[in-house]
Amino acid sequence: MNRRPLIGLTAFAGFTAAPALRRTLLAVLVLALASGGPATAQAPGVVRLPSLGESASDDLSVSAEKRLGEAILREARRDPDFLDDPVLLAYVQTLWQPLLAAAREAGHIDAELERQFAWELFLVRDRSVNAFAWPGGYVGVHLGLIALTGNRDQLASVLAHELVHVTQRHIARGIGNSQRASLITLASLLLGILAASRSNNADAANAAIATGQAAGVQTQLNFSRDMEREADRIGYTVFTQAGFATAGMAQMFERLDSASRLNDSGGFPYLRSHPLTTDRISEARNRFMLAPRGNAQPTLMHALMQMRARVLMDANPAALQRLAAGGSGSPLALDRVAALYGGAFAQLALGQPARAEALARDALEQAAQLGPRDAQAERAITLLQAEALVARGDAPAALRLLAALAERSGNAGKERPLLLAQARAALAWGRQDAPAAAGELRRSTEALQTWVAERAQDAQAWELLAGTAEAIGQKLRAMRAAAEARAVLGDLNGAIDRLRAAQAHARGGLAGQEFIEASVIDARLRQLLAERREIALEARGGRGEPRREPDAPPQ
Repeated sequence: MNRRPLIGLTAFAGFTAAPALRRTLLAVLVLALASGGPATAQAPGVVRLPSLGESASDDLSVSAEKRLGEAILREARRDPDFLDDPVLLAYVQTLWQPLLAAAREAGHIDAELERQFAWELFLVRDRSVNAFAWPGGYVGVHLGLIALTGNRDQLASVLAHELVHVTQRHIARGIGNSQRASLITLASLLLGILAASRSNNADAANAAIATGQAAGVQTQLNFSRDMEREADRIGYTVFTQAGFATAGMAQMFERLDSASRLNDSGGFPYLRSHPLTTDRISEARNRFMLAPRGNAQPTLMHALMQMRARVLMDANPAALQRLAAGGSGSPLALDRVAALYGGAFAQLALGQPARAEALARDALEQAAQLGPRDAQAERAITLLQAEALVARGDAPAALRLLAALAERSGNAGKERPLLLAQARAALAWGRQDAPAAAGELRRSTEALQTWVAERAQDAQAWELLAGTAEAIGQKLRAMRAAAEARAVLGDLNGAIDRLRAAQAHARGGLAGQEFIEASVIDARLRQLLAERREIALEARGGRGEPRREPDAPPQ
């Protein structure tokens, strides 16, 4: 079955126009911004293709790069391959945050970059081995890369490399050095859209786009070798200063080198967007030989996350059945625990929560016998066990497990996977026995409200807040939370519709805290309407005034 590709910029260039015209339009927007595309006023209905001899700015300003990244991310969040798995994302963040701290300490992130860029990591549900940098401080990681790496240090070495592409602004520099290729691609995409609009023939449009792209795509696919060497050199410094074992980077190069000598059948896009030259491989080996600080050893937590990535990246029932057995022929206890965890997660995906809970319980018992114990890994297994209990219909037991976990960690309300798991369990209990679950639902509602007050881009937390607030009768808060979730996912129309519905609900009479909530809703609606008008104006090339919203609240 053909999978719809996530729009991406691998090294600001693994940019693939998907079949849907909506994605093609976004590609035009991105390339127009990147290449300084046509923005001058012109007659309505006239599309002015840029002259290939025209020059543009040598690079992209920090603020423009930020806007570009935000525009891409708004679209990407709607893609089903854009994955928000709290457990796996939290683990990768434990590698990403030390790298960010080391880059800041080394002076690679100045005040403007710190303020403007997002420095956000996200996951892509894809089997291929890949990671990529997007404009504005976004770095994407394919599940296939996590599944390939043998330890945390190997994965961290790739993240360090991608981080340097962002801190050194290779994206903006690459745009400045490849204007001609960008303009060629932009011209072909515009011609494709014109063909589609006039003929209503998507195949003809795709053919025009593909023909034009062939002229410019290869230049865009790769950073220059100088940029790759710079990312290797600075990335190595950041990687080691963050406390990772130098062997991990050398091991990762070895794995990629082995893959490059085999026929990867398209499964290793990282090798094409970041080509391995003999010089780069030799330099990585030499760095390790000159400064061999510690061996990169496998950990239980990384082994668990490898298995989680393998389950998430392939929903095929046959693949899940292979993982669901939970057995491992390895003599290593660590691998046996990881196999049990993977089996439990696969059983849950197959709709067998009782088997999943039993395997998770076995995995937790065996993990506790390992020395030294891995508290992070045991938390991950407990979260999975609780999820299985909820799926079995025993939400109170799941909540007891999660409460004990929160007490042991001492970070209740601060660990996202735990916070979201407690909210889901409370909602499940509320559906079974609303009066008994009322206290738990109220606690989850307040915890989620505190969380999103500081992390307004967490769509999953907003969605859960909408559910828990609704369950305890806080209708207005629930409606606003549902609207915020849609806004984060890039659905401004859906968010505005929900906020207008909340305003209509508020007219029916308010009490207590709802007066404050109603004021917040009014202000937020004005913000989103202004944002939608701005986007509409940009889409019109800055010409004229967008239509006035007839029922916008008073300014």
